[in-house]
Amino acid sequence: MLIRLADPAAPLPSEITPQSLYLDRRRFLAGGAAAALGLAMPRLEAAPLTTRPGPFPSGDTPNRLSEITSYNNFYEFGSSKTDPAREAGQLVVRPWTLTVGGAVAKPLTLDYDELFRIGDLEDRVYRLRCVEGWSMVVPWVGVPLATLLKRAQPTAAGKFVEFVTLERPAQMPGQRTSLLPWPYREGLRIDEAMHPLTLLAVGLYGQTLPNQNGAPVRLVVPWKYGFKSAKSIVRIRFTERQPLTAWNRSAPQEYGFYSNVNPDVDHPRWSQATERRIGEDGLFAKRRKTLLFNGYEAQVGQLYAGMDLKKFY
Repeated sequence: MLIRLADPAAPLPSEITPQSLYLDRRRFLAGGAAAALGLAMPRLEAAPLTTRPGPFPSGDTPNRLSEITSYNNFYEFGSSKTDPAREAGQLVVRPWTLTVGGAVAKPLTLDYDELFRIGDLEDRVYRLRCVEGWSMVVPWVGVPLATLLKRAQPTAAGKFVEFVTLERPAQMPGQRTSLLPWPYREGLRIDEAMHPLTLLAVGLYGQTLPNQNGAPVRLVVPWKYGFKSAKSIVRIRFTERQPLTAWNRSAPQEYGFYSNVNPDVDHPRWSQATERRIGEDGLFAKRRKTLLFNGYEAQVGQLYAGMDLKKFY
């Protein structure tokens, strides 16, 4: 196996996140959480990853692995939050091919094992905010997306970056419906894609990604609504024009290209002023106030200086 296995001299996962959370992860991977939830256990081939602390320390407590892996929007597997955990086990993620092309000097093709050798893998604990008004905190493992993109040497014509998800209806039953135009596509401006916060994730909780969370490789853009972070990516392409994206094509009046988290710009069906944190669902649980750019304004606010954030939603 060519995945990076843990270095005995490296910090243990339990030294990076609370031990109780890692014990919870081990119980879940053993099947206990799936049985308790009444879900079919995905056919995971989780492997430990060698990581180092990332440059953006977080004071947020990560959600339990059982919450992160059982409550998902991944419409390739169905529209219910539990569909991905139930259906994603049939997805074969090895072998895998990821290509980087378009307006570049050096097109790239990476296989499954090369995904884990793009650069030093970092632990990044990020807030995840869904446009539906819920949120969670996820301890991702990955590399800055810019590390990969720079290797392709984008040309001056590469002003945007398009991300395309795998299209495989035989293993992704949601793609047998017309819910969205398949394959799923997302896009970023090049300065957004190159920003240090933007992550190409290959794991969470110190192990390779579960299928229902976007295995084997996905995008994580923490200051944007979750649907901007494309999962199970097979193609990255630099373009001169703003790419069409799945939800913007499906409902342009509801989903803008930028889709930055903004408590002052409501979705037609959901208020964005507050959010429900998954795991805080008790009788007296209060909704949290949503922060501009999901709390990352200090890092990314300058990207949108002078822009009308209500017009460019």
